[in-house]
Amino acid sequence: MNRSSDGFYPAVEESSSVSGVSWGAIFAGAAAAAALSMILVLLGFGLGFSAVSPWAGEGVSAKGLGISTIVWLALTQIIASGMGGYIAGRLRVKWANMHGDEVYFRDTAHGFLAWCVATLVTAVLVVGSVSSVISGGVQAGASVAGGAASAMTQAAGTAAANTDSNQYGYYIDSLFRDDRPASVSDDAAHGAVARIFAQSLANGQLSAEDRTYLAQLVAQRTNLTQADAERRVDEIYARTQKALADAKVKAQQAADTAAKVAAWTSLWMFVSLLAGAFFASLAATFGGRRRDAVEYVEVETYTTTTPVR
Repeated sequence: MNRSSDGFYPAVEESSSVSGVSWGAIFAGAAAAAALSMILVLLGFGLGFSAVSPWAGEGVSAKGLGISTIVWLALTQIIASGMGGYIAGRLRVKWANMHGDEVYFRDTAHGFLAWCVATLVTAVLVVGSVSSVISGGVQAGASVAGGAASAMTQAAGTAAANTDSNQYGYYIDSLFRDDRPASVSDDAAHGAVARIFAQSLANGQLSAEDRTYLAQLVAQRTNLTQADAERRVDEIYARTQKALADAKVKAQQAADTAAKVAAWTSLWMFVSLLAGAFFASLAATFGGRRRDAVEYVEVETYTTTTPVR
């Protein structure tokens, strides 16, 4: 090999002045990885929708669907990232007169960069669905932790809302209470009872005055004695409290489930992305070695010998 005037090889001078990053190969591998990832995700959606049934007891279960989704995401990352890394390593510029460890490092870096670009592109396309999964679990947990009391009040006051009562309806009704039998319509009586129940359930107990007044309303419409009417009020109020307590427990369980699903989804997505980065880097080293192993065929022409790649 010929030396230059200053004693260095021309190939060494050229390699020291040229960047070791082949951006064309990186973007080509990233485009292939992003496109293949999108195709596999759409295929997974199609398979998932075909396996789910709106009828109870039919189709795949929720647990089975979750496991299959995680497995499919991992396979999508491995296949798409591996393909993108291989293309990035196979299409990169050949580095001559360079140590094998440096070539190995550059190939690994090219695969990793191709995975980074593909991940960013894919994240832009699916960021809406990912954020909805995470925010759904967070909002569900926050709504139960911070608004359990308001949920109980709203559930108890549904009937009162249907009668166009406002938040001061309970206190307004208290202004016109009378110990004498009052002739009021059924709708008015139902509205008053609903407002009393809503206020009492929000406070956690039924006051003695409200209990007596409810018993009077019940006795007027059922021909029960005052004592029997009070026992009926106590029974119905206890059943209402139990129903609201059960609803609160179910809401808390649903919120806990949503939070756990969001947490596990985030963790498994992290594992899938990490596996994708590994396989992209590994495939790039394999593609780079295949690229370096290519033998060039020299074709003789009339003027010069040109290597054909």
